[in-house]
Amino acid sequence: MRSACRRRYIISHFRSRLTPLEGNMPRIPVRLLPLFLAPALLTAQDEPTEQAPDAHLSTRNASYTIEVTLDPEAKTLQGKETITWTNIQSIATDELRLHLYWNAWRNNRSTWLLESRLRARGRNRQDPQEGDFSYSDVTSIKLIPDIGVPSIDVTRLAHYDAPDDGNPEDRTLMVVPLPEPVGPLGTAQIELEWSAAIPRTFARTGFRGNFFFLAQWFPKLAVFEEGGWNAHQFHAGTEFYSDYGEYDVRITVPSDYVVGATGREVDKSVRDDGMTTYRYRQADVHDFAWTASPDYLVFEKLFNEPPLPPVDMRLLLQPEHEGQAERHFHATAAALRNYGTWYGAYPYGHVTIVDPAYGSGAGGMEYPTLFTSGTRLFNPFGSGSPEGVTVHECGHQFWYGLVGNNEFEHAWLDEGFNTFSTARTMDVTYGNRTLVRRYLNPRGARRMGGFLPVFFEGIESDRMVGGNRLDGYRDAATSDAQSTPTYLYSASGGAHSYNKTALWLSTLERYLGWDTLQPIMATFFERYKFRHPSPQDFFDVANEVSGQDLTWFFDQVYRSSNDFDYAIERATSDPIEISGYVKEGDGDELVHRDSETELFRTEVIVRRNGAAHFPVEVLMVFEDDSEVRESWDGQDRFKLYVEERPQKLSYAVVDPERKLLLDLYYTNNSKLVEPRGTLPARKWSSKWMIWFQDLLATFAFFS
Repeated sequence: MRSACRRRYIISHFRSRLTPLEGNMPRIPVRLLPLFLAPALLTAQDEPTEQAPDAHLSTRNASYTIEVTLDPEAKTLQGKETITWTNIQSIATDELRLHLYWNAWRNNRSTWLLESRLRARGRNRQDPQEGDFSYSDVTSIKLIPDIGVPSIDVTRLAHYDAPDDGNPEDRTLMVVPLPEPVGPLGTAQIELEWSAAIPRTFARTGFRGNFFFLAQWFPKLAVFEEGGWNAHQFHAGTEFYSDYGEYDVRITVPSDYVVGATGREVDKSVRDDGMTTYRYRQADVHDFAWTASPDYLVFEKLFNEPPLPPVDMRLLLQPEHEGQAERHFHATAAALRNYGTWYGAYPYGHVTIVDPAYGSGAGGMEYPTLFTSGTRLFNPFGSGSPEGVTVHECGHQFWYGLVGNNEFEHAWLDEGFNTFSTARTMDVTYGNRTLVRRYLNPRGARRMGGFLPVFFEGIESDRMVGGNRLDGYRDAATSDAQSTPTYLYSASGGAHSYNKTALWLSTLERYLGWDTLQPIMATFFERYKFRHPSPQDFFDVANEVSGQDLTWFFDQVYRSSNDFDYAIERATSDPIEISGYVKEGDGDELVHRDSETELFRTEVIVRRNGAAHFPVEVLMVFEDDSEVRESWDGQDRFKLYVEERPQKLSYAVVDPERKLLLDLYYTNNSKLVEPRGTLPARKWSSKWMIWFQDLLATFAFFS
């Protein structure tokens, strides 16, 4: 039975005047298109300028008009769509390429399932259950040559392709041949009819009970580049890549369902058959996702912090999380404020936050103007959730949504930039957080990490190490170069895309200073928003803005799999002795004694254990608290430092300010001349024993 819970909460409601889109781009003869499109293309691709509210922010060369109906009982979608595509490259194409992402779960022989080793998620393939498999079937494809000209049915010409691995069972990429090529600034318009079976939430899309989250749900064009179509199959370790355009989408669902979607709702039509059609429109985005459930509670609040533009925040919350609404808004506002101040303003004026159903696996994902968060019961403030995931996914509105990198090949350009920015935002907004671990993990809810939070007082999760997740990178550090296309290294993709990039950005922050890195990232954002930048585009901006040639750094962190590890190999400080023949009276005598003035010979050997190099400082601290600080380019395998002075060395440290956050093993960066006892070990061992005792008592209570 569907829930009747449809309460609506307005915390602070603001509704600006909505200027509806004027419809799809009009059909214009190819011969006139250069005159029509040239100003818009130049505006989008030259240095950015201030845009009027109704001006094109992007090239809008891939636009969609879609009608879709959800059948929640059959778990299916029925859809019709019209795609209008403009060739903005300098070469022609005689085909279109469409992504059919849901065919990744069509059968256990798809590339996605073979790579993920899920094999229909453990179900018996001979006895499949509802939702174990899905499909996306295009039943009709018609080419619309021009106004008043009959359409051309090209359905039978379409075929599947597997350019990455040649898998004949993979149907995630469809090729649609065209009767004649589409040249530069020419257009092609096709009409599609299709049906899809909705999977039980798989890769953060699908259903769980009466909760539906629909992402990558419609046939979507690949990206045509100067070298041709950039069109990959759907791989287990990658996300998505598409062009910017206008979306006009009509969504029909049962009338008791709440709907959230990319864009703004511009119309709502209640039908006599118990269904309601919602119309959403959004321009200058490269994707469209939506959700429907009868259980959502709706909260709304205005983000209003001049000089940043106002943003309507709409939160779709599960009833059991009603008390966490303000925490979601606070974290969303933190992302809008800090990213907007550091990089550039969020331009759309609205954003929807979705709290997925428990156990759905749909949390923590980003789409234009809409993202899924993730929280749970027993979630006290200070645990980092829902704040961390909310900041991160809202941050993707900037890195992925506005700067539209190719996630198939260079996922680190958004995931790593966003992980770095998330950690910085969390630090600025919430400060260092106490380490939290969760226990009592319910069966089948592994992603939730257990429902009982345990705070480890005295252990902080700081931004530079905890926020950038060094532990998650260490084991994969030398597995592959970051320049390898993301879809080829799915096993270590997370470590390279998220962790490594955040760590090397933080290293640059400490090496160059935030007052240099911030303009680098802001310039990159401003120059490439609504565009598809490459890694080299960022490297060029970094060199330009910093005024330095940082190629040596990017060659190591991006183009190689070399690791960083500096260590103090030896630190000694011994009294200087006189030994051998020395002048005594009228002649030389063989002696062995301490020097007349007590001196200590200090020797410190710093070793580069890793294959990569980085300029580091070496700090020597003596027993009278005096210091000697040396700079080393870090290129040789080792460096010997010798000091002779009356003070004995206390300890030595390489990289004392920890600028090189990519250093895999910081515990070997320092060495004491004399051990200082076992007090730290006894202190921490006692704490761990108390924590372990408390944990056992907790298990006993629930047993």
